Parts: sequence; C-alpha cells; structure tokens
Amino acid sequence: MKHQKVCDLMSDAVVRVQRGTPFKEIAHLLQEYDITAVPVVDEENRPVGVVSEADLLQKMWGGDHDRSPEDGEGPRPAGGKASATDAAGLMTSPAVCARESWSVVDAARVMARHGIKRLLVVDEGGRLIGVVSRSDLLRVFLRKDRAIRTEIIEEALVGSLGLAPSSMQVDVTHGHVVLSGRLPGEVSVSVLEELCRRVDGVVAVEFRPAGEAGAEGSASVGR
Repeated sequence: MKHQKVCDLMSDAVVRVQRGTPFKEIAHLLQEYDITAVPVVDEENRPVGVVSEADLLQKMWGGDHDRSPEDGEGPRPAGGKASATDAAGLMTSPAVCARESWSVVDAARVMARHGIKRLLVVDEGGRLIGVVSRSDLLRVFLRKDRAIRTEIIEEALVGSLGLAPSSMQVDVTHGHVVLSGRLPGEVSVSVLEELCRRVDGVVAVEFRPAGEAGAEGSASVGR
C-alpha cells in the first residue's frame, strides 16, 4: 500500500520573507494573511528559518523566559530576539522541512518529534514549494469508506497476500474495518491487520474468524 504524499496535501500558496524583512512588515503579513508563522528564505528560495508570532511577541516582554509579572517594572534584560529588528534576528533556525515525496506518515512523525504544527515543503533542490499542516495530514481520515474497502481488497488481500477478492468479507464503517472469514494457514491475522492499518483513512481493524456472530452475511460498505 502506498500512503498519500506530502505533495498531494500541501498548500503551495506560501507567504515568505527574506532575512532583511523588517519586524513591522512581518507583523503586517501575519495579520493580513491570518497566519501564525512565516518562513524565511535565502536568495535561492531555500528556507533558512521561521518567524512566528511567539518570536515577535518577545519584543513586548524582553525575551526573559524566567521573568513573571510579579517581578515588578524594573529593567529587563534584552534577549537576542527581543532586540532584533528583522527576520534574520527574529527567526528560529534551522527550519524543519519535509520533502514533497515524503508520505503523510513520514511528515506526521517529524511533526511529533519536533512538537510542531506544520512543515515547510521543499523540492529535491531544497527550494520552498509549499507548507503542510497537521490539519492537512488529517484529511486522509476523510477518505470514503468505499475507497478504503477497495484498497484493502485490491492491495492487501490480492496484491500482498495473493488471496482471492472473495476470500474475506470486508466491511468498513467510518474507517473501522471488520474482516470476517477464514485465513489460509500461511497467513497470520497480525500480518493481515497490519496491512490494513497501513491504508490511509483506517481508524481501527478487527478480525472475526468464520463462525463468530456477525462473521457471515453480505458485506456492508459505509459512505
């Protein structure tokens, strides 16, 4: 089974700035386009960092992470970002990027590892071509149940396991897959279930051996 690619889900309309873009221009762009961060690119359109709302807000409170409002109104040390006036000084670097050829699983893992909500997408030359967010990745769970069922039969049962399409009853409802029937001895339940979980849009997988209640009858396909 092949997962959807980042290039299938990303947005290619990306607002970007360069190292010398002034503080106020960045603030205006975030407000105008209703975004929370903007990538910083070099002269060849390669990402070098990201400026977020949090980076800009350090200008307000001086960038002292340990200082609380109860500390009074005395002088506050100016952090590097608090004194910055352009993207070069404000940005968080390096930028965390995804290749356009990555699968949605690859992208989700990198987001989780870095604790971020979006990834800049670059081509093979490292040039910025898009951005993909958590909400974009979640779109795989909006796949129609009929499409999920078809992929499981064609790719998992027939393509990977060499079984006949009618060898197993496959029901899919809201992404929940129920497999009913009898497997040949050389095929394990765990392998079958894992193949089904790899299909985009699958939420859960359940196997019911032939003879169990609900394991016989015609397949029902959700919308």
